[in-house]
Amino acid sequence: MRRNQLQPQSLPSPQLLDELSGFFRLLSEPARLQLLCQLKQGADMDVASLIEATGFSQSHISRQLGQLQRAGLVSCERDGTRLIYAVADPLVDDLCNMVQRRLKQRLEQQLKQLQGV
Repeated sequence: MRRNQLQPQSLPSPQLLDELSGFFRLLSEPARLQLLCQLKQGADMDVASLIEATGFSQSHISRQLGQLQRAGLVSCERDGTRLIYAVADPLVDDLCNMVQRRLKQRLEQQLKQLQGV
């Protein structure tokens, strides 16, 4: 039995739908995803390291990190004159892993259909 067949679920409020939409819009920007992927490699990084790793400009990285920080997905600590960024919420990693699994399943299904299996 599917989850939605067990009990009727109430629909999210318009305000919640707006918040959900904003969250997914935040994650839909490839540059922000790339920065999160760099940070989730385990090493906290400063802007100079992120510039070197991604090739993005300082202003672009700072703008994207600001949005991620306001959303609570990235944390920032001062180390002397440098700001060190880190992933603040494991939710991002969980979501990325779920989406990657789903994409893999879908591609495997398409491959089976193409092969006539």
